[in-house]
Amino acid sequence: MTIKTINHSGWLKSLLFIPLLFISEVLSTVIVISLGYDIFNQGSSLNESVMLIQKSFSLVIVLILIWLFMKYIDKQKFIDIGFQTKNRLKDFNYGILIGFIIMCSAYYILLFIGEINYVGYSFNLENIFISIMLFTGVSIFEEVIFRGYVLKNLLESFNPFVALFISSIFFSLIHGANPNVTILGLSNIFLAGFFLGVSYVFTKNLWFPIALHFSWNFFQSMFGFKVSGLDSYSIIEFKILENNYINGGEFGFESSILSLVIISISTIFIWKYFKSIEKTS
Repeated sequence: MTIKTINHSGWLKSLLFIPLLFISEVLSTVIVISLGYDIFNQGSSLNESVMLIQKSFSLVIVLILIWLFMKYIDKQKFIDIGFQTKNRLKDFNYGILIGFIIMCSAYYILLFIGEINYVGYSFNLENIFISIMLFTGVSIFEEVIFRGYVLKNLLESFNPFVALFISSIFFSLIHGANPNVTILGLSNIFLAGFFLGVSYVFTKNLWFPIALHFSWNFFQSMFGFKVSGLDSYSIIEFKILENNYINGGEFGFESSILSLVIISISTIFIWKYFKSIEKTS
């Protein structure tokens, strides 16, 4: 019987996500404010252009910080965080497809059962492009930290379930200050940590969770849902008849029972898929 040696430095290194988040967010906010933008009075409605600028600076800063940590603390190449591209195009495409299917299904289910009413649509290529850039930056930023660095190091100290559990708690907590947040919403974001992280357990690669995270946020927005309580540009516009736990209310789809069910089922599916791939490789 082989006894696995636990690397106690793994969970310590994972705590570096706190200064990563704090430093990158503070510095990017200071830069944006110095450029003359107001990012504090947006409420639940995003000024996507301003948010894109702020998130772009955050992403650049956090990538630089993680490169420094990987080089001098982890003693590894930056690419080892999960940016290997060989044979990953299929995983990336699957991530995009899964997010689209989930949000399309959620919209039509809620429409069919009368939880939402279709109002109209607004097609604006410039806004779509800005949304793509914004949600790309958000997905890379959060996946590099929570799956690429936090989960990667937690897996050195704990079994996969415990590592996913801890990283998902951190992932949920950073959304705790979002507008109209609910307990169910935070619970679903916690589950989303598993949803986005299970593939990393088997592949140690970020392209699938980045694609899935982007697709989840982007198509959630395009189909008219708020994204974690934040209202952004949507192609489809609908009206919620009554705020409840079926439609998610003001926090959006992520605060709905439907979201809980879909995330849970999808997580099991993704786990089984990547586990089967691991067995055959």
